[in-house]
Amino acid sequence: MTTRSSTETLNLDDLTDPVLTETQRQILDYTESQHVTFDIDEMLAEAVQQAGSFDLADDDGFADRLAAHVAAIESDTGLRQLIRSSLRARVIRKVRNRLSLTDLLKRYPEIASIHIERPLIVVGMPRSGTTHLVNLIAQDRRRRALPYWEAEDPIPTLGQGPDVFGVDPRYTRVKAEHEALMASTPYVAAMHDRFPEAIEEEVELLDLDMAGYVLEWHARVPGWRDFYLGLDHVRHYGYLKKILQALTFLRGPRTWVLKSPQHAEQLTPLMTTFPDATVAFTHRDPVAVIQSAITMMAYSDRLRRTSIDPDWLVDYWSDRIHRLLTACVRDRDLVPADRSVDISFHHLNGNEMPVLTSFYDLAGIDIPPKVATRFQAYIDDNRRGAKGRIPYDLRRHFCVEPDELRSRFGFYFDRFDVRPEI
Repeated sequence: MTTRSSTETLNLDDLTDPVLTETQRQILDYTESQHVTFDIDEMLAEAVQQAGSFDLADDDGFADRLAAHVAAIESDTGLRQLIRSSLRARVIRKVRNRLSLTDLLKRYPEIASIHIERPLIVVGMPRSGTTHLVNLIAQDRRRRALPYWEAEDPIPTLGQGPDVFGVDPRYTRVKAEHEALMASTPYVAAMHDRFPEAIEEEVELLDLDMAGYVLEWHARVPGWRDFYLGLDHVRHYGYLKKILQALTFLRGPRTWVLKSPQHAEQLTPLMTTFPDATVAFTHRDPVAVIQSAITMMAYSDRLRRTSIDPDWLVDYWSDRIHRLLTACVRDRDLVPADRSVDISFHHLNGNEMPVLTSFYDLAGIDIPPKVATRFQAYIDDNRRGAKGRIPYDLRRHFCVEPDELRSRFGFYFDRFDVRPEI
């Protein structure tokens, strides 16, 4: 994969009216000829065959959530067959992992007694520095984090061990998928590079229970948003804890570092499930968040959708971020002040050690010299724009005035130290 210079500004002149590369045209020419269907019985049969198990542990309506998830995908008539194929494979993978988890818990009941003690949790809007911060904290090898390859495929299939070189087949599979993504949409690395070792969100784990908001990032599914928001998330975060217990059993008993923007609107279930957590909230200008998110979405949609529709992206994601922040401001005090810290985006600017030290002090954790050295090395190697600079431009690409959009978020600026960026 080509490494981009930090001084390179990437060209997004065709963001909302894409001009496809020859590689992209070839991909779509092939995949559009392959019609993808979402027959639930067929997908379940494939998952059962892969897992070698058939117990879905459906004691709380999983089948209904699965049906709602699939129906939401089918309701989006603008998806190309390429993304439909990817989403179908994702559903099968989540169900297979659920089957494998149920089987693992039956064979090793002691997993249920594993304590998930005093996790460090990063919470904030998407595109607000949560990924940067959790990857920074994960440089502390005393922490147990969730790399992307494991988030995508958390529970090994019974009988599938490492290859002759000792490499986990789940890692190999995710690495191949990442390389294919970089070949087809290379600017993704500068926006949000999910390479296999990168630390990612445990919200992917929630979709083993079909209870996460992730589908909103793959398709235009307001029906799923409403269904997801109506769920009893205390129950589903309890299921997330089961998965973390299993992962601790499989790969080592260390204190977890977790992160997800979804937690910002689910603070009650988060703190009910992890009452001794120490939480770092990241905060950023919502207009910059929306601009960044919809630019990334529009770029990805050149292969995912038959049309971009920038107005839809503005309307949906400005509303979505508003909903998330409304819940976050409402529930912020559920996390005790002596176990939480608010970190503004402008503090994640290459001088993160002071805010990181404050966070560790709250958690009662020391930072030995070797760990401090690892932290600083990561900061130095991952400065903003290191993989190319994206010319984000809300006015030019989406015909929106930043101040007009920002006027919806006065309640958020009143509560936290947030600086307008645009």
